[in-house]
Amino acid sequence: MQSTFSLLTPVLVLLAPLVLLLAGLIPTSWANLRPQFMARLNGTLAWLACFSALLAAVVYSFDGTRTWTLYTIDLPGNIGAFSITAYVNTVTVIMLVLVSFVGAVVTRYSRNYLDGDRNQGRFHKWLSLTLGTILALIISGNMLMFWLAWITNSLCLHQLLTFYRERRAAQLAAHKKFIANRISDLSHLTAIVLIGSTLHSLEYSDMLSSMAAMQGPLPLALQWASMLIVLSAVLKSAQFPLHGWLIQVVEAPTPVSALLHAGIVNAGAFLIIRMSPIMSQSELALGTLAVIGLVTLALASLVMLTQTSIKVSLAWSTTAQMGFMLLECGLGLYSLAMLHLVAHSLYKAHAFLASGSGVDAFRAPTMTSSTGDFKLGRLLIALATGGLMTVGVGAVFGITPEAQPALIAAGTIVAIATSQLLLQTASVMSNGAFLLRGLGLSALVCIAYFSLHALFDIALMGSVLPIRDEADPFQKTLALVIGGIFLALLMLQEFLKYGRVPLVEGLYIHLYNGLYIDVYITRLLQRVWPSPAPIQGSIQTPFAAEKLHGG
Repeated sequence: MQSTFSLLTPVLVLLAPLVLLLAGLIPTSWANLRPQFMARLNGTLAWLACFSALLAAVVYSFDGTRTWTLYTIDLPGNIGAFSITAYVNTVTVIMLVLVSFVGAVVTRYSRNYLDGDRNQGRFHKWLSLTLGTILALIISGNMLMFWLAWITNSLCLHQLLTFYRERRAAQLAAHKKFIANRISDLSHLTAIVLIGSTLHSLEYSDMLSSMAAMQGPLPLALQWASMLIVLSAVLKSAQFPLHGWLIQVVEAPTPVSALLHAGIVNAGAFLIIRMSPIMSQSELALGTLAVIGLVTLALASLVMLTQTSIKVSLAWSTTAQMGFMLLECGLGLYSLAMLHLVAHSLYKAHAFLASGSGVDAFRAPTMTSSTGDFKLGRLLIALATGGLMTVGVGAVFGITPEAQPALIAAGTIVAIATSQLLLQTASVMSNGAFLLRGLGLSALVCIAYFSLHALFDIALMGSVLPIRDEADPFQKTLALVIGGIFLALLMLQEFLKYGRVPLVEGLYIHLYNGLYIDVYITRLLQRVWPSPAPIQGSIQTPFAAEKLHGG
């Protein structure tokens, strides 16, 4: 029975992308002539893929790694072999269930959203291919297979981002993403070659065992490979300074935005987690990743507060969350990054698909603050209370500054978030209610945070390789810097609320425009590689256009 289950798990994980890829082979002309059939077929296959992923999670006993190789061919230069291999561990199962579920929901939403568009069949064809390739990427056990799925997914997604081919803004955003992704592809492939030439294998399972047994400093080739992996990941996840395309692809249909922001943009963090055996032994690569993520997070979190468009604000939120996720990876907190990935994907999919109802939220009655004045004393009390609560809960879970400085940095962020919750509660409630309900909610948030982290830490044991020395001076310094920057962000946010009007207005305008970073990047890219002109005459139906602008 055990051998049957061991064989069944790879079969189920292979079935999930395979059914979607087969549907994507339908010719575009045939699909456009039968849009309702394509919509129903896509919906059925998407839910079949989701059911297959769920069944694989049930069958998989979370007790090790499963691999199943369908085809293999040796490569020259003693760099290993290219193989079609299903690689199943806890990371694979979590991501497969998450992305297939989000994909099924987006597919169902698309059926109504694109109804009446003359290119509805083409949309469902490319949606099926995009979902199939991202699922194939997730289950890939061979680095070269992973890379092929990586680049194929980008090309399929490009067809969805340029679905409205007459929209110049959509074409420009997709073109900027296209350039960033091609640089990402090249750096990723170069890293794979360097890894293969050093370890003489391109299998993730072999890399994990080889790096776990490696003693001494990391070879120079793997140091370069780790830096190239960082470059590939930050470009894929739209990090500073090439983050602008992620904000502007909201010109695409809303289901595409939901799928991109809730699933595909997470591929950068997923790559880092997959490559954790190498990344964990390169302090330079992890530090670079953490700094880039921190800069992106700081910029995007402030810009997000100034946006008036719901979808644009959500896009800036995604950029900030991707920075936060890569920051966690840079600290070696892979289980925390995985937890963050799951929570963010589910939230962002719902947020984008419900963005059309955002206007209703402004019509609903809301509680207003009892005062519009900034009170430093209240802020300090909230920070002290949140900090003490986080330290107390963290101590219960055995977290100490000496052994785990990275988790202390994460705890500082939780403390600041808790203080924000306390401030919001205090502004709308009396003191008695503040002490009871506010403190209770804050304690619940802290307990849930550390509990879920401990759960994911146990689940990912054996699937990722932790950093060698969690308590080295670099980690401690980085933790202190991160805590200081988050405190500075909190003060800036308060300044935007309560600061002197002329200063706030000036800062507000600059932040609203993203500090003009993307303007200069766009001008440079247009000189080097101009975007294609929009195709005239490709007009969508009024019904689809109305839904696009309505969210």
